[in-house]
Order: sequence, then C-alpha cells, then structure tokens
Amino acid sequence: LHNHSAHPQSSRQIVSTSEVDAIESTLRPKICSRKNVKSSALRDQIRHGSSSSERLTLEKIVDSLKEDNYKKIIVVAGAGVSCSAGIPDFRTPGSGLYDNLHKFDLPYAEAIFDLDFYRRNPMPFVTLSKEIWPGVKYRPTLTHCFFSLLGNKGILQRVYTQNIDGLEAVAGVDPDKLVECHGHFRSASCINCGMEHTADDCKSSMVDKGEAPTCNNCGGLVKPSIVFFGEVMPSRFSDLVHFDVASCDLVITLGTSLLVAPVSNIPDWVKSNTHRMLINRELVGSFHRANDVFLEGDCDESVRELCSMVGWEEELDQLYSDAQSK
Repeated sequence: LHNHSAHPQSSRQIVSTSEVDAIESTLRPKICSRKNVKSSALRDQIRHGSSSSERLTLEKIVDSLKEDNYKKIIVVAGAGVSCSAGIPDFRTPGSGLYDNLHKFDLPYAEAIFDLDFYRRNPMPFVTLSKEIWPGVKYRPTLTHCFFSLLGNKGILQRVYTQNIDGLEAVAGVDPDKLVECHGHFRSASCINCGMEHTADDCKSSMVDKGEAPTCNNCGGLVKPSIVFFGEVMPSRFSDLVHFDVASCDLVITLGTSLLVAPVSNIPDWVKSNTHRMLINRELVGSFHRANDVFLEGDCDESVRELCSMVGWEEELDQLYSDAQSK
C-alpha cells in the first residue's frame, strides 16, 4: 500500500535514527560537494539559482530525455502513484486509510502495522491484506507503467517505492530495478519462529478465507513480508542505495509527502548537481534548488504530459493497456 509513519507517541520506526545517520555519514563524502563552497552567498546561489537561465526547467528535462542524456534515473514513489488505481492513501483527510479504520477499533491508526498489535489482533491487517493483495483487485496506474517504460528505454537505475501494493511489479518493472522499501506480499514467515511460508498459503488464508495464517511449525501467526514498525527494512535498500544515489543523473520523486525516513532522504542524498524532478500535488522536501523542477498536479496527468512532450505517449498507452489485461 502506501508509506506510513509511526504513531507520534511511539518510538517505533521503520529504521532507527542511528541507521539513517550511518547511511548519511557514509554517503556524505561521496555525494555532497557543499564542503567546497566558500561563502554563504555562493551557497544560496547554488541552492536557489542566480538567474532563470541557469535554472533547470521541464523543457530542459524533456530535451535531455529526447537526446538520451539521462542514463541512470532513480524513481522515488509514494502513495500518490497508486491513488488512481482506487487504493486510498494514508493521510488524506476524510478519504485516507487512517481516517477509515474506525471499524477496526484500533488504539491508533498506525497500529495496523504494529507487530505487537498484530499478535493480539491480526484481523485488521488480514482485512487490509485481503483488500490490496497484488493482482487481485487493483491494476497498475499510468504512472506505474511509466516506470516500466523507463526500464524498457534502458535508462532506469532503480525504483524505490514506499508502497506495499506491488503494482510496480505487476506493471512489469524488472525485479532487479525495484526496491520495495516497506516490503511485499511475495513471501511470508512466522512472526514467532521465523519459519518461511509460501505466499500462496498466506494468500489462501487471508484473501480466500479471511483468516490469519498460522505456522505449521509452532502455531504462531504468519504474515507477509511487509515491514511493520520496529522491523528492519529489507537489506536490499542499504545494499543498493549508496551506489544508486552516487551514480544517478536524474531523480524523479512522485506522489509522496516525504515524511518517512530513510526513503524520504533519497532525493537529498544524490549529488548536488543531479537533476531532480518532483511530480506531486504539493511542494514537499527540499525541492527549491536551481537544478529542481516541480510539476504540480496529479501523477498520471503529469506523467502523460511529460511523455507527450518527449514523444513516448503511444508507448505509455500500450504498456498501460497491456497492464490492465495481466
């Protein structure tokens, strides 16, 4: 589904502050050149741009895509890329998932991703899993197909998604190019003994029967490989992010509030001269530099506009059509 942050009164985090600090301390010497800036005036000039001619524009990004100047694009995807599929995001007042969990009588909204709460009452997460299990009810959006298109063009370095709906994979993004930062439904394990269970068995219990799966070994509860609060993120994230942010030439951030670390830090971890594009309903993060472009609005509409300008719209529509029939 979509990115989620810990309850304000809880110390549970997807990764610890020390882990984020460790990643940043490792990356900083490699990707940050601000230590070479000699004055605050020059720092401001680099951050904000001294003239419009020096600023990155949408047209410049389009030209670079047409001319194959980008070779290693990183995508950072949040809740907004899946909303048009019919999956609600978490935080939108009135329609977000956290505002529609009253029927579960949760102590607080984020408890649905709390491991201790799952031990006591697994049914809220079982109900959620039944609703969003990849490939059952929801299909990829135009934006997911855009990620696949970048892969087909040979210019996609990686997609870092905060979502657990699995729609990037359904859209055809190469597994090698995909980092599902908050986990996925393709495997499962016991939360007590750690014994692995097949995704099919887990799906049979949760989706077909509406029940919490139990372990064949110890009788404990089984859950899909979704990262709950207090659990360690997949090692794939830390294994790849150092190289990716140091080598990418364009980072595209879409449909996210950039509130959940460490994924929210990726746009800031890239080199200071790396082009950055934000496609979002509102301006978030640090997207105010001279080499930033903010495309305000709906993800699908913005992606279509971009592809139309580059000349990729027909290919995008074909991928979208194919994805709806998978």
